[in-house]
Amino acid sequence: MGRHRCVRRGRACSLKYVPHDFFLKQNRMFYYERKALKLGFERIAGIDEAGRGPLAGPVVAASIILKAADFKNRIDDSKKLTPKARSKAYGEILKKAWIGVGVVGEKRIDEINIYQATIEAMECAVRNLPLEPDMLLIDGPLRLDVTCGSYSIIKGDSKSLSIACASIVAKVTRDRMMENLHKKYPRYSFLRNKGYGTKEHIRAILKHGPSPVHRMSFNPTKKLLE
Repeated sequence: MGRHRCVRRGRACSLKYVPHDFFLKQNRMFYYERKALKLGFERIAGIDEAGRGPLAGPVVAASIILKAADFKNRIDDSKKLTPKARSKAYGEILKKAWIGVGVVGEKRIDEINIYQATIEAMECAVRNLPLEPDMLLIDGPLRLDVTCGSYSIIKGDSKSLSIACASIVAKVTRDRMMENLHKKYPRYSFLRNKGYGTKEHIRAILKHGPSPVHRMSFNPTKKLLE
């Protein structure tokens, strides 16, 4: 993986914006969007990340501005969904949202630490939106260097539809990246563990040493280098 890179997902063929009137409906997942809309904000973007904890691979962030909210598939915190359910929801989100994705690779993570890398990925995701948001709903207590307003929500991926969609897009995007890395480095079983520190994964690191996509600032890789 490189230092970091920005990639774009979704269709940006029509940039005509329609205010989120559907957020005015009484729905528990609309609470924060509804509050922002009533305060006068229109381009409300949810943002979340995937991959802060793994021992290998990038951290990926997604930023979402919804075009519609009539989802047929379940939209929730990506960790609560099965891989099949996430994949179906992902396909529907691509059709019903403007999407920006940011990717920060393992070398950059080692340079600046995972917290700063997460912020960098999120800021990149916001820049990659085809529409400029005027309000960000951020999962977790993170502060981004953005020109628009922002509001941090603890466990936002289970409280905000926009953040939940971002959670799904970030997770599916990163999982597919790790599946591709598995083809290059099959001994680490990235297909199953997605870079997380399972017993099988740690045994492979101890046996074979780290791969070029492992985070050298994370244990047990860090201990092997001491």
